[in-house]
Amino acid sequence: MEKVRIDPDIRRAATLPARVYRDPEAFALQRERLFPRAWHLVGDAALLREPGDRMPVTLLPGALDEPLLLARGKDGRVRLLSNVCTHRGNVLVTEPGRGQDIRCRYHGRRFGLDGKFLSMPEFAEAVGFPSRSDDLPEVPLGEWGRFLLGSLAPEVAAEKLLEPIRARAGFVPLEKLAFDPKGARDYEVAANWALYLDNYLEGFHIPYVHASLNEALDYAAYATELSEWGVVQVGVAAAGEPAFDLPAGHPDVGKRIGAYYFWLFPTTMFNVYPWGISVNVVQPLAHDRTRVSFLPYVLDPLKRGVGAGSGLDRVEREDEQVVESVQRGVRSRLYDRGRYSPTRETGVHHFHRLLVRGMGMEG
Repeated sequence: MEKVRIDPDIRRAATLPARVYRDPEAFALQRERLFPRAWHLVGDAALLREPGDRMPVTLLPGALDEPLLLARGKDGRVRLLSNVCTHRGNVLVTEPGRGQDIRCRYHGRRFGLDGKFLSMPEFAEAVGFPSRSDDLPEVPLGEWGRFLLGSLAPEVAAEKLLEPIRARAGFVPLEKLAFDPKGARDYEVAANWALYLDNYLEGFHIPYVHASLNEALDYAAYATELSEWGVVQVGVAAAGEPAFDLPAGHPDVGKRIGAYYFWLFPTTMFNVYPWGISVNVVQPLAHDRTRVSFLPYVLDPLKRGVGAGSGLDRVEREDEQVVESVQRGVRSRLYDRGRYSPTRETGVHHFHRLLVRGMGMEG
């Protein structure tokens, strides 16, 4: 595809060309160049309580579809391993469970919970066997408390990616959060995944699209802050709405914060509210189709129905409607690129620059 220039000066910059949202070739570039080098949510360490616990996961379903395995070893450490047998490529573990080792059901090859090769029948005469290539590859794993992220070939260290969320939301007792499976939702959006992120990364649309959310937040005080690999949007609570009781020394002490919206490039969002955390995971499925998973972790159920963190299903439906409308619009022969609001769309501008760089399209 043609190179794209996003001017570093937002006052002069033009947005992504429409073809990036509508062209299957652009999606193919993202699958090949961007997603394997990025970090994606893979699981919850609280589900791996004891040594021997293991859980099959798929890295970025629909885009990468990489079969992986979370396993807590005898040393208590959680590892992220390839879930593909190094003999003939069979998928090893298909259901969560517990065991002392990992055994392939196809020909009996065995691995330790650290991925190391243990044994294989009928290979006594093989020369130079076993070797390191017979171990299960270990995939880099990043952790924010119980939340686990994986990357096949990370461009940036997980600690660097997670620095802003640790600094701002480190006061949240992650170990006390209770996952609410009944409140979890998957949404199918008929739009490009990047359009969904464009919408997420600015509060500009709140007064126009989200009437209830606009009442819960002080729009004039809404702020967007950039880090090298992410964005945090700070929502100040409107008068009378719930706000955090922030600890001494916190950067926002003295402010009535009703929500933190953390985005980790490219597909993971942690929305932190006084009631708990809504983890939003974007799964790109095609150039014009996206799945978004909402995973609620509750700290205070009594606060869940009020403030900026209430009515999330309604807010999501409102977002879907406008994002799908934009997807139809970017197919227009009369539209190519727009401009950014220097005061309200810094997060979108930052995302676009990271995106074209990650795709190898930077002009």
